[in-house]
Amino acid sequence: MTSWVGRTAAEIAAAVREKQATPREVVAEHLARVERLDGRVGAFRVVRAEAALAEADEVAARADLAELPLAGVPVAVKDNLAVRGESKRIGSAATPDTPAGDDHVTVARLRAAGAVVVGLTNVPELCVFGTTEGVHGTARNPWDTSRTAGGSSGGSAAAVAAGMVPIALGNDGMGSLRIPAANCGLVTIKPGTGVVPAGVSDGDWFGMSENGPLATTVEDARLMLSVLAGTDAVRPDAAGTHRIAVSLRSPIAGVAISKPYATAAREAAGLLIKAGHQVRRADPPYPMSLGVTSLTHWTAGTAVDARDFDPRLLTRRTRVHAAVGRRFVDRVRDGASREELRRRLEPFFAEYDVLLTPALARRSPRSAPWHERGWLRNVMANTNYSPMTPPWNLTGWPAMSVPFGTLPSGAPSAVQLVGRPGSEAVLLCLAEQIERLRPWQRTAPLDQASS
Repeated sequence: MTSWVGRTAAEIAAAVREKQATPREVVAEHLARVERLDGRVGAFRVVRAEAALAEADEVAARADLAELPLAGVPVAVKDNLAVRGESKRIGSAATPDTPAGDDHVTVARLRAAGAVVVGLTNVPELCVFGTTEGVHGTARNPWDTSRTAGGSSGGSAAAVAAGMVPIALGNDGMGSLRIPAANCGLVTIKPGTGVVPAGVSDGDWFGMSENGPLATTVEDARLMLSVLAGTDAVRPDAAGTHRIAVSLRSPIAGVAISKPYATAAREAAGLLIKAGHQVRRADPPYPMSLGVTSLTHWTAGTAVDARDFDPRLLTRRTRVHAAVGRRFVDRVRDGASREELRRRLEPFFAEYDVLLTPALARRSPRSAPWHERGWLRNVMANTNYSPMTPPWNLTGWPAMSVPFGTLPSGAPSAVQLVGRPGSEAVLLCLAEQIERLRPWQRTAPLDQASS
């Protein structure tokens, strides 16, 4: 019998379209893996076993099955996006346990393309932090379960890295796709503003939050992004030489990049030189105030999200984060500091097509009850390991995390690719070249015998 666990979304969809597999058998296999492994990983808050099998049968009966780009593909959805018939808890005890009447537009697009939602994945409370744990569960890195999967799309990343689903939906307001993808050895892209419908919480963290894919291959990331965007415009033209700047400098002053992540960026630069690109060392002109700008936007976004919830039901770190942010909401809402940052960085991106950086500064923190720890301790832990991602939410420009090499622990390392507005296709093309020249192990070896 052919096993569909461990296959890519593109392979599964092709097999279902060609009647080599049924959506039910594909979904059932993945559900069995969830049942077997998720007790160790903690990816899911809700597993929709019966509903997913019923939906798989509905996909099989569709008249347009042969045209569906994600025919029968199991997908996990981050628990801050509405899934019809399921509650949206956003990692909190303060949120109501009320089923959603309709799918979020991105979920609806995935289902229209033939995907089957097998479950909703764990997030930190209100998706604030770069570690995923809380009252609904703790998401661990399948490559090293002593470490957090990252956040806030930690459950979605863990589900894909463990082979429980081939692709998952997440979103990114300060790095929430790229951080867990880098930890868990996945490909992701935070699209630029307006490419994919957002609608994440109240106001998308002032327009900084974007929905995007988590996948094990660039092909799957591109496929899912095309579905989410509702267009084939993200299909890349593989031709062309690009001017690439490689920077090992943290955008946040005072944060050091550890040797493994710096080495990954240097080696990735070498590969791109061999691929024919013009690569040179150059640091973007990050302002010294970037750390303050990031903090004010990060906290203000939480202040808006938390305003309708009973503060007694929020964890202390979330309450403090929101309280800090309340004083900045008006300043952040006017967008002046984000526009100033864009103006400062635009000349750099006029000279270079793409920026290559380490994806993280160091490996992820230990998996621990971070939601029970103090606010400052959480902020420092997040800042010290993930300073590379926030600038590109502030600018609204596309950015990717791409697996590259391994850490001393054996867990994956990663690099980040950043481009100017509209460069999603260029980033995907470069990521595909990296994948071809330095392929990565796609799934964590949690269950070798049965995968």
